[in-house]
Amino acid sequence: MSADKKTEAFYERLREQLEGDTQWPSPYLYKFIVPASNEKIAEIEAIFDGSNAEINTRDSSKGTYTSVSIKVTMASPDAVIEKYLQVSEVEGVISL
Repeated sequence: MSADKKTEAFYERLREQLEGDTQWPSPYLYKFIVPASNEKIAEIEAIFDGSNAEINTRDSSKGTYTSVSIKVTMASPDAVIEKYLQVSEVEGVISL
């Protein structure tokens, strides 16, 4: 199975899960790991700009990575997935 097919399958399962157990709009918690770089963190923050997102960051013990947690109210499962797809364009980001 190609990476694109695995990605499609992941997002389809996520959409089904979010539709099944959540009333929308609803708060959603995103978690990402990025290489320690203010530039990368700023790119992620820009994706959520204007959405009243609560953004928290924490550096790893060695300072090589930063975890980014973003709590924001989303309108629908498709809106949640759209943000994941936008963040996936930022080089080096791992979605949790």
